[in-house]
Order: sequence, then C-alpha cells, then structure tokens
Amino acid sequence: MKRTAETLSWHPGHVPRFTPFPALRYNNDSIDALIAPPYDVLSDADVDELNALDACNITHVDVPREADGPDRYDQAGSTLRRWIDDAVMSLDDQPTYTLYRMRFTDATGASRNIVGVLGGLEVGPYGECGVLPHERITPKASTDRLDLTRATRANMSPIWGLSLADGLTDLLTEPGEAVASVTMDGVEHIVERVTDPDRIAAISAKIGSDDVLIADGHHRYGVAQIYRTEASTGEPHPAEETLAFVSELVADQLSVEAIHRLYSGITFQDLVAALDVGFDRSPAGRPTSTTLAEMNNSGSLCLIGPDGASEWLTPKPGAFDSVRALDGVWLEHLLADIEHDVTYQHGVDRVIDAVVDGGATAAVLIRPVSVPEIERTAREGVVMPPKSTFFTPKLLTGLVVRPLD
Repeated sequence: MKRTAETLSWHPGHVPRFTPFPALRYNNDSIDALIAPPYDVLSDADVDELNALDACNITHVDVPREADGPDRYDQAGSTLRRWIDDAVMSLDDQPTYTLYRMRFTDATGASRNIVGVLGGLEVGPYGECGVLPHERITPKASTDRLDLTRATRANMSPIWGLSLADGLTDLLTEPGEAVASVTMDGVEHIVERVTDPDRIAAISAKIGSDDVLIADGHHRYGVAQIYRTEASTGEPHPAEETLAFVSELVADQLSVEAIHRLYSGITFQDLVAALDVGFDRSPAGRPTSTTLAEMNNSGSLCLIGPDGASEWLTPKPGAFDSVRALDGVWLEHLLADIEHDVTYQHGVDRVIDAVVDGGATAAVLIRPVSVPEIERTAREGVVMPPKSTFFTPKLLTGLVVRPLD
C-alpha cells in the first residue's frame, strides 16, 4: 500500500500547558563567547573553536568531550553545577518568561523580525496534551540527549513550537527587560525578561488556548517524554514541561526553507523510471542561484543527475490527484514500492556536491512547504514526511537553560 500521508490520533480540546520558570542565565552581559548554535549542527571543528573561545562556553556542557564514554555526561553535569556555584550562571529570583527576537535578512533578501517566547511546554503523548508533531519522526538510536539530561538535570536547548493561537505575536511585541544580545552568522539574537504577572498570565493563557505544533526539535521532545516518565513521582515535577521557544504560526513569523532528497541504493535509470510515472522531464541545465525561485514559479521539482546536470520535474495532469499536495509526499508515493535509500540535505550546493562526489545516485530539489499548508496539516492531524521543512534561523543554545531539579 502506498503511503500518501499519516494521520495522528489526537484529541481536539486538549490544549498545552505553558508555564514560566526561574531561568538559568549567564551573569555576563557580553555573551558572544559563551553561547553556541544547537548541538546538532556543529561539526567537531566547530566544537573545538567554540570550546577555545571561553572555558565557560556552553558547548563544554552541551557537547561534553572533557571525559571519555559515559563519564563525559557526568563531567558535563559537574561543570554546570560548578558554574552555578561560582556564579558564572544564576537563576532568576522568580518564574519568568523570556522574549526571544531574531532579526535577519532571509534567503529572498527580505528583512525579518521573528519573536517568540521561551517557557516550559507541557510534555505528554502526542495529541493528548495539545502538542503535535508536524512531520514523521525518523528513529534515532543515540541516547546522547537523554544521557545529558539525566546528568545535568536541565533542558539545555529549546525545541521550536508553533502556536496556532491567533494574536500571540501581539502579546510579544512590547519589549521586556533587556538581558542580552548577540549577532551570529548575520542574525541578531535578542533576549528580554518578562516578570510582570499580568503579562505572564496573558502569555500563558494565549498559548494554552490552542495546539502547539513542533517545528524543530522532535527528538528533543521525545527525550523529554522519556525523562518525564523516569522522573515521575506522582507529585508535580519540572520534567512535566520542557524548554520551548513558541512563536505564532503566521507567515511573517516564519522563514521556511526546503530540505532536499538524496537517493542511493537505486540505479539512476530505475529512479528516473519511477519518477516518470508522475512527472514530465525537461532539461534545466546545472542548478544556479535562481533555480529554487524558478521551481516556486513553475510548480516544478528539479532532478539532479550524477554529472550535476538537472531536469525539471513537472507534475503530469492528474498524476497526484489522490495524493496530498506536498513535494515530499509525491516522491514517497512514486517510490513506495521500490527499494531505495533516502537522506536529507539543506542547501543546493551541498546537494550537488553530494551527487557529483558519488555520495548519492541522484537528488531531487523540492520546494518549501507553505505556511498555510503547515497549518492545514496540523489542523487535520496529518504529519508530513521526515525533513519536510527547515526553519531558519536556528535557535542558539546558552541564552536560557531550564533546570529540572
């Protein structure tokens, strides 16, 4: 049976709890040398560079390497507790929210100003607490994040949640108390503390009035689900929530890019034969900086062959009438009964390099999923194929840590 989409079992009316907490923060106003991109985008060389910036850079805890094997997690926990004892980091003296703004120029050249709020998002089975995945989750054997959570007793990195509640952005527009700002890779990251009880109550109520869709961090939420079960004592516990950045699901608050498909374990001829069932092919030359824009304008995908040359894939009339209108779903539909392997890559140049260097048989460039489609799939309880969206910019680690003690 060919897979066209998967429907989640969920319970309309069950909305998520979102709560403030005493945030653990660096005591230094100048945090440029202390924070880092999320662990899952860092190479070993990146970690070396960040470690060298400062002995208290967050990577010393978030990507522990000072000890070998399981001991490195214990070392990370000891390091974090030492920083607290030495006042490198300290807790807010009351539960707070943290406004997190990102200002940047997106891939289209437009100026963007995204705002969300860092708080504790309820942890529970998907669909039972108003928290929903937006794409199918691929298995991950590593227990790295779970071992780190156990050792540090803290949420180090936030997940990114999209609130379906209208008007959240309006509640976050007014500045809070300035805490810190840093510019990294052309993106200005600004954090502000909110302590006013009325404003905290309004934010909690707004986010708690509708579902929250996980945009980025499905595996981290899975770790939080496991840790919640382990920590459960029958009494209220911080593990019942996890650190989350929540922004409103509206177009001007999202910058969504595509994650392209790399195919191997199949000959190029067999891949083309499968694609020909649903697409007409036409020459497109070698992909350039304008290729993605041309795809959006024409409604086509783009096949990259072993020599780096490409062809437009234009849907045949009626070929996908019974299939959800998502590029990733179309490809899964055509390849469902054919043996192959697929991996995922962001960035056209990296995709081309992978194919030309022999790391993949071929690739297909896909178009970003639209914000209305993201909301529609969420409302209908449908999950997209893995790696359907790439939300940018990435949230930094170290701006706020959420203790689990």
